[in-house]
Amino acid sequence: MSKTKRIGILTAGGDSPGLNAAIRGVGKAAISYYGLEILGFRDGFRGLAEDRRMRLDKKALAGILTIGGTILGTSRDKPHRMRIDGRIRDMTEVLVRNYEKLGLDALVCLGGGGTQKSALRLAQEGLNILTLPKTIDNDVAMTDATFGFATALDIATEAIDRLHSTAHSHHRIVVTEIMGHRAGWLTLGAGLAGGADVVLIPEIPYDIEKIASAIRRRSHHSTNFSIVAVAEGAMSQDDAPAVRAAEERKLRARNDKEKVAARLQLAALEAKHAGNTLRLAKHLEMLTGLESRVTILGYVQRGGTPSPADRVLATRLGTACADLIHEGVFGVMVAARGEGSEPIPLEKVAGKRKTVPLDHPWVESARRVGTCLGD
Repeated sequence: MSKTKRIGILTAGGDSPGLNAAIRGVGKAAISYYGLEILGFRDGFRGLAEDRRMRLDKKALAGILTIGGTILGTSRDKPHRMRIDGRIRDMTEVLVRNYEKLGLDALVCLGGGGTQKSALRLAQEGLNILTLPKTIDNDVAMTDATFGFATALDIATEAIDRLHSTAHSHHRIVVTEIMGHRAGWLTLGAGLAGGADVVLIPEIPYDIEKIASAIRRRSHHSTNFSIVAVAEGAMSQDDAPAVRAAEERKLRARNDKEKVAARLQLAALEAKHAGNTLRLAKHLEMLTGLESRVTILGYVQRGGTPSPADRVLATRLGTACADLIHEGVFGVMVAARGEGSEPIPLEKVAGKRKTVPLDHPWVESARRVGTCLGD
């Protein structure tokens, strides 16, 4: 086995607290401990396709531990579906050529579920790939945690804490939309920590009559306000079956034509779902007689200084990644496992999503303290 000398690193998908801490963890361990050279590619896979790079030396890595976002920039471009000169092109071969031209011995990709799939494609083309799990949704499969989640959980919890006083003072229902398109970890965690009265997550389709009934019971006990934490992907029991059927259709698609048809169907259903939180709030107002207000946290949850927990997680996964590169272990995601880490083959990660199990302890705890989950 030849000695690894030069590695590349990029961040792809949405931004997240802890990306810079992970870049620093990989970089400082690789440079100082193993004597490697590191090139950072700007704006995700597009940076490698267009050969836009920067050298990540000790000076470039200094002072970035506490900074949110990513010094490399990011994009949602996929190697096989990249818009170039106004049309979608498969740039996989270009990425492979640039990897070889630059003399890279490995490429580290920091990202969520989509990044894991793109990284697997490149690994199947013969590149030495490693990934680190990033996302505030905490939905990357086969890892105990993703960096970005802990910070977003702090932010969403603080928002619910602050909304309590307004809801109480004005005897209102305050509906708070929290990120989480297909996984409810963030909403469930923030709802538990913030004492939300109703928590709605994608994994548990809701019945609005049951939510209204829970709120009315609070009113009968002289509690004339309620906090509703709702994931952006939470769906009613009427809407959920159609979305799940479309997702199954996409998974079972046997060719590109079927995949495109399923993708279009999903997009149409998601467009219909847009604005669901506002409609939910208005409906609850009609059913309960209480004024309702909506707060959508949006990108606030993804920004700012990473929490100490995310800095520690990103640093230990980053340094573990450098160790694996030195050992010649490739084609894996560096997963968090307890207080340590474990290399997981990308084939076991790509295309999978970690959702909240219906019997998860957080779900059971929410029910025990009287939180309405909409079912």
